[in-house]
Amino acid sequence: MSGVIDFHTHAFADDLAERAMASLSHACKGVTPCHDGRLSSLLKSMDIAGIEKSVVCPIATKPKQFEGIFSWCQQIRSERIIPFPSIHPDDPLCLERIQLIKNEGFKGIKMHPYYQDYVIDDPKLSNIYKIANELGLIVVVHTGHDIAFEFDDRTSPERVAAIYRDFPDLKFIATHFGGWAVWDEVEKYLIGKPIYMEISFSLTYLEKVQARRMLINHPPKYLLFGTDSPWQDQKLTIQLLKEMELPAETEDLILWGNAKRLLSEI
Repeated sequence: MSGVIDFHTHAFADDLAERAMASLSHACKGVTPCHDGRLSSLLKSMDIAGIEKSVVCPIATKPKQFEGIFSWCQQIRSERIIPFPSIHPDDPLCLERIQLIKNEGFKGIKMHPYYQDYVIDDPKLSNIYKIANELGLIVVVHTGHDIAFEFDDRTSPERVAAIYRDFPDLKFIATHFGGWAVWDEVEKYLIGKPIYMEISFSLTYLEKVQARRMLINHPPKYLLFGTDSPWQDQKLTIQLLKEMELPAETEDLILWGNAKRLLSEI
């Protein structure tokens, strides 16, 4: 399994991990994390699963958290750990922050419309997408519902399609297979289009027939492997993907090929 790249994981600094995991576990009732949220535990999980690299996606829930997250991302990046610093759309310095992220050699940014309270295709996000696109940065965004919040459509597949129409060259990654728990809408609005999607926290919830149909019908070069670890086990997710019995070339693109290409372009 050498070469597998997990495009969506989470970890916390050791002094924050216990508190953060307790709070998130309480909010995400019914979901049992597979490790304690520390970076060392993520690396152990990667070793068990045979994963070479993981993209770590912190979330700045307030604008003032940028600097602490950015500093931590600088500390943890390595050959195996690829952190994407998080910007907050309400930060008056967010455009300068994106330039700093690029200047410091990071590959992308992470945003979360629920924890940051915004709608993904709101015009106020246009400048963020524009500068990220100009700089060639990857933008990883939570899409679909979030298990810790009331359901609404702020990250719907239809809104993802609107972003694609406005920014067709943006390296926008729709997480959770295009939209967690709204996969019928994903099939309607996203499947078949050149829109990047990673499969984290999805294969355990989707019916196998629908999951395989979506994987087969989407352009293979726009599919990425992701787990949302520690909220889903990395080894299990690889197993579930293999149970889809995809063509070998497509499986390789999902597990490592597409991610390697995307990350090398920056």
